[in-house]
Amino acid sequence: MKQSPLLQQIQEQMKPGIITLDGFLGKDTRNLIDILIEDDGTVRRLGRTHRAIAQRMQYFRDAGYAGLGEFITVDGHFEVRVDSVRGKLPSPFGGPQLYWKVNTVVRNLELDREVFYTDLHIHFVRDHGFYEGKGSPYRLDPVELIDVLEIPATNV
Repeated sequence: MKQSPLLQQIQEQMKPGIITLDGFLGKDTRNLIDILIEDDGTVRRLGRTHRAIAQRMQYFRDAGYAGLGEFITVDGHFEVRVDSVRGKLPSPFGGPQLYWKVNTVVRNLELDREVFYTDLHIHFVRDHGFYEGKGSPYRLDPVELIDVLEIPATNV
C-alpha cells in the first residue's frame, strides 16, 4: 500500500539514533504502513483488538507498580516486575505527551513464558497498533502478547 507523507515522516523518526539508539524498526525495510497492516491483520485474525491488548498490558503494569523493582504475584499465576528508569521519551507518532521509561516484565507461570514491554509500547499498541519492526530488539509479537497475557477474544 502507498504510504502517506505523514507516515513517511513518522518512519524517519523511528530510525536509529533519532529518538532511541536502536530505533523502532530493526532490520525491517518495509514501509511503516505495511508493518501496521500486517500486525493489524494478525490481531484481527485472532479475534482481538489493539485496545484490548494495551488494556491488559496497562493492567499488569499498574498491578506490578506496587512492587517496584521486585516481582509480585498477580492473579495467582502471573509474576510481574516493574522498573522505572529516569527520563521520558517522545512518541515518534508525535503529540504533546512524553512517556516515562518504565519497563514491565510479565511471567505467565502456567505457560512458563514471559514478555517485556515499556510504557511507550502501551501507547504504540493502544493508539497506533504498532508493535515495532521485525528485527527490532524490542519488537513485541502480538501473538506472544495475546498468549502470555491471556487476552480473551473480543467481538471485533
